[in-house]
Amino acid sequence: MSLQKVKSYLEKYNLQNEILIFDGSSATVHDAAERLNCKESDIAKTLAFYVAGKPILILMAGDAKCQNSLFKSIFHEKAKMIPFEEVESVVGHAPGGVCPFGINENIQVYFDESLKAHDYIYPACGSSNSAIKLSIQKLEEIVPNHTWINVSTKPENVEE
Repeated sequence: MSLQKVKSYLEKYNLQNEILIFDGSSATVHDAAERLNCKESDIAKTLAFYVAGKPILILMAGDAKCQNSLFKSIFHEKAKMIPFEEVESVVGHAPGGVCPFGINENIQVYFDESLKAHDYIYPACGSSNSAIKLSIQKLEEIVPNHTWINVSTKPENVEE
């Protein structure tokens, strides 16, 4: 079970008891923000892509959008999301619960600059009804092999 993999991963950092489990779904940014009573921008969504045939994950603020031109300038190819039906086997978590904790080996993790606007963010924890509250500093500590990039844009006319 994916949630158990995340709990085991977070045990190394004594954070396993910080996972929040909800009665309803937190699989979308909207649902997660509703469950957590926070802004959608506070959710750390995790997007799964193929780059040069290999899987990568990009965490970004929930209200940010991946901009193809920025993606292409960094990865030198067009953004290609991992198909829904392949995500769980390729990444280790099903859509709605994808996060950078307890993932399959050899997946590069990237943090988008949009996260830096937040004191705390809420990534999923391997299931479609879980999350954890983390500071950006703590996120950096528990995902040691990450790289910061800028591939996002914020939607127009969004109130913060």
